[in-house]
Amino acid sequence: MKVLLTVAVALVLQMALARFAIGGRWVFDLVLVGVVYAALRWGPVAGMWTGTIGGLLQDALGAGVVGIGGLAKTVVGVAAGVAGAQFMVARPLGGAEMVAAATVAHRLMVLGLFAVVDQDWFGVPWTAMLIEAALNATAGLVALHVTDRLPGAVRETRARRRPSLSRRNW
Repeated sequence: MKVLLTVAVALVLQMALARFAIGGRWVFDLVLVGVVYAALRWGPVAGMWTGTIGGLLQDALGAGVVGIGGLAKTVVGVAAGVAGAQFMVARPLGGAEMVAAATVAHRLMVLGLFAVVDQDWFGVPWTAMLIEAALNATAGLVALHVTDRLPGAVRETRARRRPSLSRRNW
């Protein structure tokens, strides 16, 4: 349920705010932010499902090859969930850094997959990619900060789901 809600909110915000992208120079991917958010909050499996569902829906709603964005978002979701567990990304600033790294990884995967499909390499638009990473990181920082300030219902993290190390579990 949380995954579907995260995908729905991210897709609605992406479609509502996409018209404010100035001439295509200010590119952001709020679905990717939602994928990393789910991965950091609920683990790699939630990141996988959010990436798969959100990426495929975003591909279907946009122009281009359906599946490339979904595959890239799925891989990034799993990787962000695993990295978030390994590095204990609990603070919003750490999550924003994870969103920025995930944006660069996602964009490079998408460019590589399109190069394989189209049999042509256009190069890497580094400036546009870094602007997208900064915008996504800002959106991720806001999302993580806002949900950290909300009452405990939304702020559920993986730490609460870990079994305790009591004698019963031995």
